[in-house]
Amino acid sequence: MNSKKIINIIYDNVKTLLAALFIAILIRSFIFQPFYIPSSSMEPTLLVGDRIFVSKYIYGYSKHSLPFSPNVSNKRYFSKSPKQGDLVVFKTPADNRTDYIKRLIGMPGDTIQFVNGDLIINDKRIERTQAENIKNIKCGKFKLETNSYVETLPNGTKHLVVYKKQGSLQNSKIFKVPQDHYFLLGDNRDCSKDSRYLDSVGYVSTLNLVGEAEIIFFSNDTNISSLFKFWNLDKSFRLERLFKVL
Repeated sequence: MNSKKIINIIYDNVKTLLAALFIAILIRSFIFQPFYIPSSSMEPTLLVGDRIFVSKYIYGYSKHSLPFSPNVSNKRYFSKSPKQGDLVVFKTPADNRTDYIKRLIGMPGDTIQFVNGDLIINDKRIERTQAENIKNIKCGKFKLETNSYVETLPNGTKHLVVYKKQGSLQNSKIFKVPQDHYFLLGDNRDCSKDSRYLDSVGYVSTLNLVGEAEIIFFSNDTNISSLFKFWNLDKSFRLERLFKVL
């Protein structure tokens, strides 16, 4: 094989790889992006070890739609408003780099408060009904004794939330959501760093929205299997969570 033919083969392979990379970046930036769930703040909805697909087009596009969030624009294009109850992935306002996922609770202009454990939106108590308690709710490495509730937001969206039986964050200040911002909470209410913590998360700007969680495409229990316990991989699969629509 002569050198010219070798060069042509290398050139064709590089061209194919670059084309594949370009297509992958387009899909990741504008259609769907995979994310890994590293914490228990969204239990029981999302578990540590879940892998999810997030739709990037649902809220439009900003610089945070692109890899590494390049500072190319401070506008959102083809913008669409999220809805109460959406599972939203966003860049945390503290550093504009770290991805968080929480549930959207407060819209621009809303007031949010916790009073004796009840969620109050715009001076109205949010309906919640007792649900069957879920065992093994976690907070980091610890297990929590929790009460489970089905919460109904003003737009009719229902979702499951859990509160610690003892020591719950029962009361809070009144939060007033600024224009073009949103208030987001974890479903594991007493084990979530979210919009209640103004110094680290706070109100989330429209610009910081990345997308909406759509489906769990893979899940494994990292307590059973990990890089250092790979022989338990088959036992760690959560088959019941595969392709679960969120």
